[in-house]
Amino acid sequence: MNSGSIVTVIGGSGFLGSHVADTLSTKGYKVRVFDLHTSPYLKAEQEMICGDIMDMDALTRAMEGASAVYNFAGVADLDEAHDDPIRTTELNVLGNTMALEAAYRNSVKRYIYASTVYVFSNSGSFYRCSKQAAEHFVEAYSDRYGLEYTILRYGSLYGRRSNEQNGIFRLLRQALLEKKVTYFGDGEAIREYIHVTDAAELSARILDPQYANRHLVLTGQERLRVRDLMLMIKEILPDEIQLEFATANPDSHY
Repeated sequence: MNSGSIVTVIGGSGFLGSHVADTLSTKGYKVRVFDLHTSPYLKAEQEMICGDIMDMDALTRAMEGASAVYNFAGVADLDEAHDDPIRTTELNVLGNTMALEAAYRNSVKRYIYASTVYVFSNSGSFYRCSKQAAEHFVEAYSDRYGLEYTILRYGSLYGRRSNEQNGIFRLLRQALLEKKVTYFGDGEAIREYIHVTDAAELSARILDPQYANRHLVLTGQERLRVRDLMLMIKEILPDEIQLEFATANPDSHY
């Protein structure tokens, strides 16, 4: 895909979406951010369109003339998804289908869907289910209408612009404010953390033709136990940090 092409980033005001939008701008693409609210990270050269992913007219305007569309919108917090399956299904499945339909109507060349490594898990509750279903809709639109796609399955992200939905953010915030870190589980769970700027760089690179109609996993290269991460936080911070392990909900997290 040529530099200078219009790329629409749905959910471009969020943690990962805003970083991907910045990376695309750096690479010379004309970035159009679509989200409920104006992005606090919007660059001067980026266009902002405020709208709801459930609004077909707004989606259609956001994708007008776009060569590629990234979809980062939807429910991303596992606990929120576990407690509200209807809203999770509406935004993650139907919202994604609305975006796919708008992309098809606008003759978009590539649709990039932000999925998760949870699709490989038996846990993850309604979040996993919604992402698995959304992936199937992406594939079905390709089969039915020839819409080229790339599905990106992200691992555990960290970095600037994160919030309470981010695991490392929650651990660090609690350590700094409460002088303790509570983890729901035994701490033996394995993560492959990847910095958000690295994930954004790779997310932009997949616009290359060789990554069309592929499913890609974007994670870090080092396997790390959550317990070891907590110990690192304890060692780095100057104050005495108490580590606590609590009973986990077996249905919502891997």
